[in-house]
Amino acid sequence: MNMEAFVLGCGGMMPLPGRHLTSVLLRREGELFLFDCGEGTQVSIRSLNLKWKKISVVFISHTHADHITGLAGILMLSAQVERNEPLYIIGPPRIREFVEMNRQILEMYINYEIVVQEISNPEQPQTVYNGEGFRVRSFPLRHSRVCVGYVLEEDERPGVFHPERAAELGVPRGPMWSRLQGGEPVTLEDGSQVEPGQVMGSARKGRKFSYVTDSLPIESIAREVAGSDLLICEGMFEGELAESAHSKRHMTAEDAGRIAKAAGGVKRMGLIHYSPRYTERDLKRLVRDARHHFPGSFLTRDRMDIPIPYED
Repeated sequence: MNMEAFVLGCGGMMPLPGRHLTSVLLRREGELFLFDCGEGTQVSIRSLNLKWKKISVVFISHTHADHITGLAGILMLSAQVERNEPLYIIGPPRIREFVEMNRQILEMYINYEIVVQEISNPEQPQTVYNGEGFRVRSFPLRHSRVCVGYVLEEDERPGVFHPERAAELGVPRGPMWSRLQGGEPVTLEDGSQVEPGQVMGSARKGRKFSYVTDSLPIESIAREVAGSDLLICEGMFEGELAESAHSKRHMTAEDAGRIAKAAGGVKRMGLIHYSPRYTERDLKRLVRDARHHFPGSFLTRDRMDIPIPYED
């Protein structure tokens, strides 16, 4: 089952040529999940030839303009294609007001169901969406407006099937093997029963994707993103601007590196939401700061495709 993240925009505050505002699309077995929807999101979706009608859920971190100004366009665009499934929009308080006001003022033609779910208590970690074989949790961040991070985490996978063990126990090849791999016990012709644990290895962890942007570097973030196969994290400023960054309730790239290190089990961290003060050449200072604490750090770029493979 494939999983990959597409960076649709990596900029913060204002769009720049070649740097749209913050938005990340996660594709899991053909289903699409959008995290934030900054200005320019549609352009990147079109450039990557992604099917926007496959977007199931839009997860909004907070209602600052640089994270939601692309949403109205996505809603109108989705009405131009055949869509039978509802589009879910999940975010902190006021996201419903934003969607409804845009629909009214722009007199949107919408021919599909839009379901807006506000996170009732964003100060508490909670499951906000359940899918087949995975769930999405929100957790509180600390910004100048109510803001949340998100984690998409898959269920555990069955262990590796050992056909030689099944053969030794007299289980005939065929449907019984499939049932054992699916977690069901089987009964042989002699009446004896074979349990899945006799032919299967230990359960294997699913994948974990975490999205964190616009926050002070609070300790609780590390607990929430621990074990992430891919962490996308704000690294808006370099370390020498930490005082200014924190006064604006933002993180530095150095803060992001510390969080990834403290979390434990994070495989890779992509920095995002860069201040427009940094040119493309300047961004190397941000990744240098992050790598000082977490060597698995890298710079995200618009239209970057990041595969998220299983561990084994």
